[in-house]
Amino acid sequence: MLALTLEDFMVELNDGSIKNVGPKNKSATVKLFDVDAAEAREFGDKRVKLVFEDEDDNEVQVSLFPEDVRKIVDDIEALEDDSPVFE
Repeated sequence: MLALTLEDFMVELNDGSIKNVGPKNKSATVKLFDVDAAEAREFGDKRVKLVFEDEDDNEVQVSLFPEDVRKIVDDIEALEDDSPVFE
């Protein structure tokens, strides 16, 4: 299940074209639940792309620098040691 929250989002649809309306203070939050597939792969010369997909073919891609990936790996290792999720 993909949940998308858009804040202060307004666009104009005119003859099939989408145009920003109002100030440029828009923001979005995306959540993907019940992930069926996850992978990491190279993205360009300096980043790692994490790709997550659910059974409905909703997909979220995240591009990170290697130091950010290492931080996530450290967080997961800490969870493995301390969290009942990994029991």
